[in-house]
Amino acid sequence: MKWATPSQLRKQGILGMNSRNIDYIGRSNERRLYPLVDNKLKTKNAAIKMGMSVPKLIGVVEIQHEIQNLERLLDGIKQFVIKPAQGSGGRGILVIKDRRGDDFIKTSGELVSFRDIRRHTSNILSGLYSLGGRVDVAMIEDMIDFDPMLSKYSYEGVPDIRVIIYHGYPVMAMMRCSTHASDGKANLHQGAVGVGIDILSGCSLYAVQNGNKISQHPDTHHSFDELKLPHWDEILRLAASCYEMTDLGYFGADIVLDEKNGPVVLELNARPGLAIQMANQAGLKKCLKTIDNMKLIKQPLNKRIQLAQQLFAAQQR
Repeated sequence: MKWATPSQLRKQGILGMNSRNIDYIGRSNERRLYPLVDNKLKTKNAAIKMGMSVPKLIGVVEIQHEIQNLERLLDGIKQFVIKPAQGSGGRGILVIKDRRGDDFIKTSGELVSFRDIRRHTSNILSGLYSLGGRVDVAMIEDMIDFDPMLSKYSYEGVPDIRVIIYHGYPVMAMMRCSTHASDGKANLHQGAVGVGIDILSGCSLYAVQNGNKISQHPDTHHSFDELKLPHWDEILRLAASCYEMTDLGYFGADIVLDEKNGPVVLELNARPGLAIQMANQAGLKKCLKTIDNMKLIKQPLNKRIQLAQQLFAAQQR
């Protein structure tokens, strides 16, 4: 394996963690705004107020005593997701796709009992999966029925689209595709595949898994070369409009494509990871500096998207 030197990475415009934290997150995101995106329940409520599509909320478990009401809450519901409101990195998310008698079936096919469901919910409340181990609440949502045309690009889970937004401009995007190795989660550090997406067209650019370039999905064996995301302009509008919702200058918007409702806001991240650069084979710093150097005044949503597409589509090729 040939390693790149720091000077080579800088020349390619690769954004490192220290620069991300100090130069972009630290300077662009006011601390008072973090709770809105660090808490998925607050994000969902804010998105609903803005008229955005979000996964339906079945219920919330806030204290340990309420766990005894889970059976009643989930009565007759075969598909659902339980997640910590303040979780990160996909930790603590339990996706149930069906029931078999008294057992539940995960997207991997593994069976879990109601006792397992209660234990998992209790662990969420205790802060096992939350940022900083803080006491948390458990959200129970409808499972997304994702657009069937994407089924060949994901395995045992729902693919999502991460868009990096900088001062309201979509600067880089990727689709995160779950795999058997990632246990149906769309998190790259757990073994999911990241596919760089052309800002202009919504077509695939490159695909990586565990830091290595690949050409096809490891489980479905379908080539990523044919990938073109439907509703691409709508995806960009939804992601970029989260700037008005949060006032954050730098964040990642995670969007999923629901079969019936189209693009849906899944969650936002005020500290989005840097692996998106590997999926795009391009540096984020170049894009961010382009926005800074233009010293743009605040523009309406559609103009921000059009300008971003003009600036970054050519840069990705």
